[in-house]
Amino acid sequence: MYTNRKLTRSLVFLAAIIVMAAASARAADDQNSSPEREKELIAVLRSDAPAAEKAITCKHLAIHGSSAAVPELAKLLPNEQLSSWARIALEAIPGAESDEALRKAAESLEGVLLVGTINSIGVRRDANAVDLLSTRLQDKDADVASAAAVALGRIGNDAATKSLRGALAAAPVKVRSAVAEGCVLCAERLYDAGKSAEAAAIYDEVRKAEVPKQRIIEATRGAILARNEAGLPLLLELFQSPDKQLFQLALGTAREFPGGEVDKAMATELARATPERAALIIQAMADRPETVVLAAVLQAAGQGPKQVRLSAINALGRVGDASCLTVLLASALDADAELAQTAKSALADLPSEKVDSQIVALLPKADRKSYPLLIELVGQRRIDAVPELLKALDDSDKAVRVAALTALGETVALKRLSVLIAQVVAPKHPEDADVAQLALRTASIRMSDREACAAELTTALDRSPAATKTILLEILGEVGGTKALQTLATAAKSNDPELQDAGSRLLGKWNSVDAAPVLLDLAKTAPAEKYQVRALRGYLGLARKFDMPEQQRVEMCQKAFDISRQAAEQKLVLDVLKLHPSTEALTLAIKVMQIPELKEDATEATLVIAQKLSGKVDVSEQLSKAGLDKVKLEIVKAEYGAGSTQRDVTALLRKQAGDLPLIALPSASYNASFGGDPVPGSVKKLKIQYRMNGKSGEATFAENALIILPMPK
Repeated sequence: MYTNRKLTRSLVFLAAIIVMAAASARAADDQNSSPEREKELIAVLRSDAPAAEKAITCKHLAIHGSSAAVPELAKLLPNEQLSSWARIALEAIPGAESDEALRKAAESLEGVLLVGTINSIGVRRDANAVDLLSTRLQDKDADVASAAAVALGRIGNDAATKSLRGALAAAPVKVRSAVAEGCVLCAERLYDAGKSAEAAAIYDEVRKAEVPKQRIIEATRGAILARNEAGLPLLLELFQSPDKQLFQLALGTAREFPGGEVDKAMATELARATPERAALIIQAMADRPETVVLAAVLQAAGQGPKQVRLSAINALGRVGDASCLTVLLASALDADAELAQTAKSALADLPSEKVDSQIVALLPKADRKSYPLLIELVGQRRIDAVPELLKALDDSDKAVRVAALTALGETVALKRLSVLIAQVVAPKHPEDADVAQLALRTASIRMSDREACAAELTTALDRSPAATKTILLEILGEVGGTKALQTLATAAKSNDPELQDAGSRLLGKWNSVDAAPVLLDLAKTAPAEKYQVRALRGYLGLARKFDMPEQQRVEMCQKAFDISRQAAEQKLVLDVLKLHPSTEALTLAIKVMQIPELKEDATEATLVIAQKLSGKVDVSEQLSKAGLDKVKLEIVKAEYGAGSTQRDVTALLRKQAGDLPLIALPSASYNASFGGDPVPGSVKKLKIQYRMNGKSGEATFAENALIILPMPK
């Protein structure tokens, strides 16, 4: 017996979602639908196909089906495996035939199949099923009766409404909640149709009935909204209720309530509510920005319990205006750090445009305590007040100067960027240097014209002291663009060791392939070898990190290899090739195998690339020319561990083995590949016994080493 009514209603909801999805798909697929496709699907239902195939067919019929498919779908309704699938299609297929099929099935089915069928009738809102469903309201199976009640609610016409209202008082306890739910659904349809008085009457019947609390809550909400302003007394009762759920209902309903009277009512209630509830009422008030009683929120922000003040200050950040500035400024200077920070956030967020002009107007007459705060707000709100901020830069108070520099970083325009450059190049107060540098960096990064910004910084570079040049170069590195790139390249090739160091370092971190020609040139011509190496590594970093045609990447690797002077950099080239396998990369790796001191690393790279390309392209000819023919590899036994504790990993290695003497594991970590660490804290090894081309061999590998099996002798 099907006993879970909550699950029943969940299934109704799920079915509705599926039907809506099917309807959308049907609409989108109309141009592709055809009677031939439907005939094919119907043929599957008539065949001896497995149940799973028929289930999928039903889903397709929800999109492609018509009344022609209904008879076959109807035959599946008594089928425990396929009933729900058939109903998905019947719920979506338009026309009276689907309704009739579901009604007919509901006359004979029982239990869970009947519940599902009734749910589908509800989804389709079949007005002709009201009599059938009304009869089922008396069914001895509470789940059937409950499903009928909800279905009647979904239909919601006069006959369904009358049936549900008549059953509400007399329905068995197990069914009454569903009947109440159906009544609420009917009332919602009446309310949406403009019949508020009729809706309110039904809501009142439900909330006065002996039904679960959830139904009472639903009906009470509806009763308030249906009465419009006449529902205010009932809403205020909820605000004063000791029941937390009813109080939460009041908060939610107040947010939906039309007109401005409810805002006045909430303001009145705010004055007498407990601090905990007052804080929540304020948030509900702020969620009605068009009609909020701002004076009440403002008063709560200025005085009273901390919990209430915090809520009110937060709310002012959303609904406040210029009239709130005085209270919020005072709160932002409060000794309580939490109140002060909340007020600062609210001041930064105040939506009124008049606030900006008022903040600027207050600057000349501000006291020493509020002056830094006002300047900070200029930056946070991005107010154009450069003259006022420049004046503050001469203040004797470091806190004021720091606030002014920070605000300039957030607000200064490109045409006034020189103001901040001057503070970095020749600061009036050396102790402000770090803040000035950060402000210049902030301003430079946000400039929309980065080329013009880079030009300003480059010009300043020429007249800056040595200590400042590096700072400007670092900012240029973050600004980016062609001009910045040229400036860094010039610095890297200059005669100044500090500029060489900064320029090459920053070019090595450049975040686009645009730097490739510059880095390649620097790798050839830098004044010192260490900068050449740094540039070469930066050049290879670009080849490693960024998307590009594989031919371009390999060309970069070839150029890097040609100018590299050390084996370490040449091995980095091989690493890039392994990371980005291609036939071009394979060709270059094979070429490097001819260099004796790199043969082992190049062979490894060749095998790795070949394995990654396996199945995509045929590389056998290339490998054969390199002396690396494919092999017949068999893993005899493999163990991983330390001492007497060994884990058998033969099966995994057999699975990973291919036709090359290299085995790539699922992870670079042996522990991850082999299902965990067999001996935590110990040095482990992998031992492999194998046969290659019929010859037996054995090899041992240190933990996480690349597995390349030597050819047995």
